[in-house]
Amino acid sequence: MKKIGIIMGSDSDLPVVGKAVDTLRSFGVPYEVHVYSAHRTPAEARDFALNARANGFGAIIAAAGMAAHLAGAMAAGTTLPVIGIPIKSAQLGGIDALLSTVQMPSGLPVATVAIDGAVNAALLAVQILSVEDAALAEKLDAKRAADAQKVLDKDRDIINKL
Repeated sequence: MKKIGIIMGSDSDLPVVGKAVDTLRSFGVPYEVHVYSAHRTPAEARDFALNARANGFGAIIAAAGMAAHLAGAMAAGTTLPVIGIPIKSAQLGGIDALLSTVQMPSGLPVATVAIDGAVNAALLAVQILSVEDAALAEKLDAKRAADAQKVLDKDRDIINKL
């Protein structure tokens, strides 16, 4: 199975990124986590992106706050799918990170999830890998069914209560 690269611009992003890690673990998907900055460690970030396919990665999740543009830097160095997680900041609430992640020029797509949307980033990465992995697709189907059942159980509880 291919692994997922998770790159965060700062270790302060770990509380959000940890949710992606937990989600990948729950599906048994291998991953690596690194702290690389598009601006402070551009050589290391670029090297990771340039070599990601050869190093066995199937997709990259890039998390950064402010206008760090880490996902764009990753996308510039690889043709693997890149999923950006904009991280909420105190200054602009994450809107700056959202815009710098989602507003990519033609030819360099970055899939972008919600501000602090690490779980969806991981699920999208799992979906990407599941195109070639039937067992992973079955796990996704089972999760969707379990999530639907939880909603139906809550519906039943509300009906009975009211």
